[in-house]
Amino acid sequence: MFESRDPAVAHAQAYPRLLGDIGGTNARFGWQALEDAPITHVQVLPCAEHESLLAAAQTYLNAQGLSAPPCAAFGIANPVTGDQVAMTNHHWKFSVNALREGLGVSRFLLLNDFTALALSLTLLPDTQKRQVGSGTAAPDAAIGLIGPGTGLGVSGLFPVGYQNKWMPIAGEGGHVSLTATTEHEFAAIQQLQKRYGHVSAERVISGAGLVDLYHALCDLKDGQGREITTPAEVIERAQEVATSTANEALDMFCGFLGSVAGDLALTLGARGGIYIGGGIVPRLGGRFDASPFRERFEAKGRFKKYLQEVPTWVIHSPVSPALQGASQALSLTQWQ
Repeated sequence: MFESRDPAVAHAQAYPRLLGDIGGTNARFGWQALEDAPITHVQVLPCAEHESLLAAAQTYLNAQGLSAPPCAAFGIANPVTGDQVAMTNHHWKFSVNALREGLGVSRFLLLNDFTALALSLTLLPDTQKRQVGSGTAAPDAAIGLIGPGTGLGVSGLFPVGYQNKWMPIAGEGGHVSLTATTEHEFAAIQQLQKRYGHVSAERVISGAGLVDLYHALCDLKDGQGREITTPAEVIERAQEVATSTANEALDMFCGFLGSVAGDLALTLGARGGIYIGGGIVPRLGGRFDASPFRERFEAKGRFKKYLQEVPTWVIHSPVSPALQGASQALSLTQWQ
């Protein structure tokens, strides 16, 4: 998390707020006029159509007929460790201070997108999450978050004392090494090692990863299979033909996600549950419920019973909850 403030302004108004959820493929923007007001003027802009994040944000403000507010906060799919940012899954590079000045705001906060999403989890209504498998959330226990999209986001929340206060995690858990639990998975990882060397969880459990996994499985079948270039094509083919390599790839993808999510639950002690965000899993609907995800989530030997009691939810929200999380981050880091 990195905050930039205008040194000439002693105290900035808290509202209205410009909010952003910046991924490797799309930039989502929204506007919050007042405390407890809903986020409005939501618009999604393809990152590839804008030369910079500043240009995308200015396009949004112009399109919505909005003037620069006093405060802004963006969650971004990238580590945020200081003023300089170079996105992992997109070409944008920028200075946080320069971005604040370009936007004309007095206070600007940049944080990891999954840290922002984590901050929204305790505010998420039941209608915007769907449970997969068994388990009941333990009160005042850590919560985990994982989500495949352009990359693989990982975060979580730790309870801090009382009064529903939480501390989010800002990490890069998507880049942990991916491990196999079957010979077939090991063979697929070996195929990917030939191309990438290190095979992280994100190399498989992401949009591009699903496509790479499909082609790795085709290679294991002497190159048999259709030419597929997008994750949407893999999903479409998998749903059409149950015996296809695409369906096999989707099952393996969900199994790997279950294993990594189970590791996250054990690492965090996330008895408060694991939430699944990102743009891929919500599209799968009942296909995800029938996948190996939950079985693999629980398949941790002596800790199977522990994980059987941990609920897993898929986030379904019409508006990116990370926008609300970005606003939460602004409120938590009050102007001092």
